[in-house]
Amino acid sequence: MTKRKLVPFLALLVVFSLVFLWYSSIVQKTWPDLPQRIGLGDHFGGHPSENTDEGGSWKSDHKDPDYVNWNPKPDYKPGSPMPGNHNFTTVLVITKTKEEDVSWMDKKLPDTASFKKAIYVADDPSAPLHPPKNKGHEVMVYLSWIIDNYDNLPDVAVFMHAHERTWHNDDILNNNAADLVKRLSRPRVWREGYVNMRCSWYPGCPDWMHPGETEENVYKQEEVLLAKSWSELFPLDEVPSVLAQPCCAQFALSRERIQAKPHAQYVWYRNWLFSTKLPDFLSGRIWEYVWQFVFTGDNVYCPKENVCFCDQFGSCFGGEHEYDEFMKVKRELDDRQGDLNHWDDLQRAIDEANEEGRPDEVAQLEIPEAGKDEEFKKEIERLRPIVDKLKDEAIERGKDPKNRAKEAGREWHEGDGF
Repeated sequence: MTKRKLVPFLALLVVFSLVFLWYSSIVQKTWPDLPQRIGLGDHFGGHPSENTDEGGSWKSDHKDPDYVNWNPKPDYKPGSPMPGNHNFTTVLVITKTKEEDVSWMDKKLPDTASFKKAIYVADDPSAPLHPPKNKGHEVMVYLSWIIDNYDNLPDVAVFMHAHERTWHNDDILNNNAADLVKRLSRPRVWREGYVNMRCSWYPGCPDWMHPGETEENVYKQEEVLLAKSWSELFPLDEVPSVLAQPCCAQFALSRERIQAKPHAQYVWYRNWLFSTKLPDFLSGRIWEYVWQFVFTGDNVYCPKENVCFCDQFGSCFGGEHEYDEFMKVKRELDDRQGDLNHWDDLQRAIDEANEEGRPDEVAQLEIPEAGKDEEFKKEIERLRPIVDKLKDEAIERGKDPKNRAKEAGREWHEGDGF
């Protein structure tokens, strides 16, 4: 290369070197001031010298980000005092599918000035009320209603399924959803903030879901998924060893209890539902034993059955012992009814096989003991009036607010309401 050609090349090299040195000095000065993403290391301040001692070692007095203010703990308090004659406003939030018939609600639970229904159709985007996505069963509907109505809530919100009669509505209350809603004590909901619409412990109490479980239970498929889901939903809360409350995702809330959490928290919960990879039915079942933590702060919510039936629905048996005695008789009645049903099933199978000309099958079927059905019927006829009488007496006893307060163990003064 000639000298004439070498001079421009050397000049470019010198210029490039000077630019590189200048840029390096700028980066060295500014990198400590750049914000860091959470999880990529600790951010110690503006310059290394501010975070080192005289010997050059890192100081240890830095503070972690204030996550508590990002996800504040709710301040759960008993409901504020209400006049005894206060007419509580109520909204019944229902989740249904297109196929489910809810015409019974307009007949048995008509709208009034203080009672309204919000019926969401989960799988019909054209319905007047529908969730933003059909996912998570009732959870998406419940959270969406809270989010959309957070600033305009009634005194009491009741969250239920669309069935009029179902096994998980307490049979003491005739398994009837309309009876549950009508008899629900709004003052109790207001006092407690959160109540489960089922009083009977089984299934769900007192020790039901174990988030640390690693072996799948076919009857509780969501159990092995709870720990991971919990850490995603409640990143500041330790995963509990047990989660329990009466099944099955039907409950009532006071306005104050809903607003004990900021609106953003409900959005956070719903966003989890949007983004989770869990199948629809599992993401919904995860929440069945999470609601009580969201609204009470307790991982176990198992009120005494007699207190729940009395103070919440007005069926007061007189105390825990009296309730237990009632349940003994009722279980005996249920057992005899079950025995009779089983006897009838066996006999029906034999009759059908004979009618259809299947003698070989008849020979293999269990033959019910002759005359046993009549014994079962007599026992049922003896026990049913006893159970019905005790139930009627409990309802009558529950009409007195003093009796409700006594059984619930709360203070009551003359003139107090329910």
